[in-house]
Amino acid sequence: MNTSVALAVDFGGTKVEAALVDADGRLIPGSRHREPTGRTATVADLESSVRAVVDRALDTLPAGSELAGAGIGSAGPIDRALGLVSPLNVTAWQEYPLRDFVAARVAERIGEVPVRLEVDGVAITLAEHWVGAARGIDNVMGMVISTGIGGGLIVGGRVITGPTGNAGHIGQLDVAGMVGEDTFGRPSSLEAIASGPHTVAWARGQGFAGTTGEELAADYAAGDPVARAAIARTGVAVGQAIASTTALLDLELVAIGGGFSQSTPDLLEAIRETVATHHFAFVRKVRIVASGLSGEGPLIGAAALIHRGDLVP
Repeated sequence: MNTSVALAVDFGGTKVEAALVDADGRLIPGSRHREPTGRTATVADLESSVRAVVDRALDTLPAGSELAGAGIGSAGPIDRALGLVSPLNVTAWQEYPLRDFVAARVAERIGEVPVRLEVDGVAITLAEHWVGAARGIDNVMGMVISTGIGGGLIVGGRVITGPTGNAGHIGQLDVAGMVGEDTFGRPSSLEAIASGPHTVAWARGQGFAGTTGEELAADYAAGDPVARAAIARTGVAVGQAIASTTALLDLELVAIGGGFSQSTPDLLEAIRETVATHHFAFVRKVRIVASGLSGEGPLIGAAALIHRGDLVP
């Protein structure tokens, strides 16, 4: 009997990954591959990285399996109608036709299959709703706190994309009373304040000597006051943004993943404490939890664009 699998591609500001995912939301062993992206990468570099991970993943297609399609979750903004991506943290790609690039490569290797592109926040939210921390919950936001900050929404059991595909872009909400780096011309946006690199940048301005989120997390664990202040500041900023989104949409649960979100369990606690100060009880009741899928969530979510595409308009 043929087994249906999807090619999943997750494109972000630091790396691109690809894997094969079965219809139960499980990665095919040995199919996951990673290549770098980043601010300094050229168009040719980025195309080479995407081509490499797609090819290596397809090389592991099990005998007797059928490729049902390819799902792509990308850092945004995107244009879902045209299949274009303009990731804020990858300057070489502006309105780049990522969907067509992947579709052409898959067609060359396997044959034509459906290919769907959504912003990475939509993918992670689908993954949590399908097999993660938000199973059985129909009003949920998934978040990624990493090189950037992304989000996606399921309201009333249906994915909300908006006409351009950028609904849920919580990283671009303004946060009251805080200023981050002027990276994208909006230093008051959540991403400019609370992403991993921007949290590190703030800490460095306060005397932190490290350069990475991992070093900041180590200093936090050691009790360094600057590291602790940096994590607390990020928790307040994210909590304010979640409270505002919940006030608008009456969310039941927010599931948070991404590398920097795992810097310390205290980050989630700082987020919860901030939301708990909101004056509306229906905002305070939202549950804030860690992703149930660890680092596999973005890939499972990209595959869900194929396996669970009925939830996406």
